[in-house]
Amino acid sequence: MHKKVKVKPNSRIQKIEEEADGSLTVHLKSPPIDGKANQELIKVLAEKFNVPKNSIIIKSGFNSRQKLIEINP
Repeated sequence: MHKKVKVKPNSRIQKIEEEADGSLTVHLKSPPIDGKANQELIKVLAEKFNVPKNSIIIKSGFNSRQKLIEINP
């Protein structure tokens, strides 16, 4: 399964919002430095979709706020 994800780092609270088009907006507490926000994103999505962290792959947008995520069950 592929998901478009918009990441908002340095947020006060950690939450996931589902948009009308099926994409996700993910608010993360981590800063976008040294991949910390990407690591937190993988952890949060793994918990939401109830899959192991190694099942989630950032396909594109590693250094961007707009990402394409692949989730393998």
